[in-house]
Amino acid sequence: MKNLKKHLLLAVVALALVSCNDDDMPVANDVTLQFNNTFSGETIVLGNATSTSATVNTSVEGQTHHFSELKYVISNIRLIKADGTEIPYHVNNLDNGATMVDQAKSETLQYVLNDIPTAEYSQIKFGLGVKSDLNTLDQVSFPEFYAAAGANDTQMHWEWGTGYRFTKIEGFYNEENNELSFHSGSTVEGEVDDESSYVPGFDAYRDITLNLPTNAVVGEHAPTIHIEADFDNLLSGKTNTIILSDTNATPSAHTSVTMSEYVDNIGGNGTSDITGMFSIQNVEN
Repeated sequence: MKNLKKHLLLAVVALALVSCNDDDMPVANDVTLQFNNTFSGETIVLGNATSTSATVNTSVEGQTHHFSELKYVISNIRLIKADGTEIPYHVNNLDNGATMVDQAKSETLQYVLNDIPTAEYSQIKFGLGVKSDLNTLDQVSFPEFYAAAGANDTQMHWEWGTGYRFTKIEGFYNEENNELSFHSGSTVEGEVDDESSYVPGFDAYRDITLNLPTNAVVGEHAPTIHIEADFDNLLSGKTNTIILSDTNATPSAHTSVTMSEYVDNIGGNGTSDITGMFSIQNVEN
């Protein structure tokens, strides 16, 4: 009888501990996205044409290049639970669910997702750029995002249109330090100065899907997901190999075709490549 009472008491205590642990578990916690912009694993240091400290990359075609400016927009973020359930993060609100990564501003390399439901997550999806239904310079609806990404000090908007730039890269290539200037963003087609004739042109938005090597465990933990953006892919991508010249190295020389080659390299082509230049370095729980 004493042994029976002892076992019953232990069972009750164990159940109480489990109940307490369950009660103490938060229903949500933060997830931090940490971006590391690299050339093949080496974190990029920006610099002007004659900089001796800027990170220099060499493409598969042997072209040297380095960047003086590096910016891109991340939006439409979704975390995928281990059971396949998709948790969207303010996907229709640029103020609360989008960010501009700027290599010159270290504070922009971290983006905190608040109040993510307690669960284990095995995958993350996000957009490089802004999906078409939100891609307008809407200062009224999304003043914070407009100030961060659309204001003139960052120049992440088209002077001639209403949409955002998705990527903005400035730099130099070859020993002569020729100008490298790549800007991506969705385009419109139609008659100049006649907005009634505008129709969608090239869609530069790309949806990225990344598997996590270790599940991000949200609850007692507020994990950090380390995401590498390898800009070696700009010229030496999975889809295209690009040789810079005076016909494709600046925005004035870009056509939708040449822009799409760069975009498919860094953002994937949406079919055979859904990761582009992005990969997961590790997950800190």
